Amino acid sequence: MAQAKLAVDGSYTASAPTPVGAPETLIPRLLELQSARQAIFLGFDFPIGLPLTYAQSCGVDDFLTLLPQLGQGDWHDFYHPAEEVSEIRLTRPFYPQRPGHARQAHLLSGLGVHSMDDLRRVCELPHSGRRAAAPLFWTLGGQQVGKAAISGWRTVLGPALKKHAGRIAIWPFSGTLSELLSSGGIIVAETYPAEFYKHLGAVFPVPKERLSGDFPPSGTGKRSQAARVANSTALLNWAKRSRVTLQPQLEEAIKNGFGPSPSAEDPFDATIGLLGILNVLLEQRSPGELPTTEPGGERLRKIEGWILGQEVPASYSRWSERP
Repeated sequence: MAQAKLAVDGSYTASAPTPVGAPETLIPRLLELQSARQAIFLGFDFPIGLPLTYAQSCGVDDFLTLLPQLGQGDWHDFYHPAEEVSEIRLTRPFYPQRPGHARQAHLLSGLGVHSMDDLRRVCELPHSGRRAAAPLFWTLGGQQVGKAAISGWRTVLGPALKKHAGRIAIWPFSGTLSELLSSGGIIVAETYPAEFYKHLGAVFPVPKERLSGDFPPSGTGKRSQAARVANSTALLNWAKRSRVTLQPQLEEAIKNGFGPSPSAEDPFDATIGLLGILNVLLEQRSPGELPTTEPGGERLRKIEGWILGQEVPASYSRWSERP
């Protein structure tokens, strides 16, 4: 988890990433630190929201209403990925539990959809600056996000909405970003590092033959220390241009590509997530507010949500009316 604090002059000071600690205590710890009318903006690198096609099949029209119920009652198996094809169903949509003979076709058949794009939210579809994000319910491969969503929803967000409903809001479901920031409390948003790379000037070239894979080759992608170091100048220039002060430990980590450790991509992405949030808070990037006056826009905001900072395309109304 990387953090930054706001000074009275409107500038931010960012510190190096540190371990999150016990996830189930994160929100309570932050609430204890919070002063009156102070806003804490908290970004998570996992999906927040449901694919519209899936939600419609379940009869769900409000994600925040459903989230605290998941794992209980009719949804008691929701967080347990199906082990067998026969176990896949609307109330148990994650698959598979472990590698083996699992195929995406099994998931499509079990949930009654035609393609993996039916299991992607609009914000997860590919655009000119980024390939498609992994669909929520598929739990295999290096790019998969399903297990992170299970952990984040079950351990952090679901309990927080139950216990601290008046002090936590999730963008964009709970309102516009400006409305939520002005009301104080903890504001949660989905922050996808791969979306932020381009916003901050970071570039990871990917050979054409690997565009469909889970990760680019180790010598070019974020897993490579050399590739991370190659992006240090862009990140440091962004911080200087944005009047964001980097504490010495963070500046050194950026210059060193966060070191050679195989897990160094994690503090790197935490930092990217933090800088991406600041880029929005400093109004250098639009948060990506969904135009709820468009046909279907309010429905998407309440069910699917959005990735912070991702541009809402001109063809939004067409996307929001997908069957």
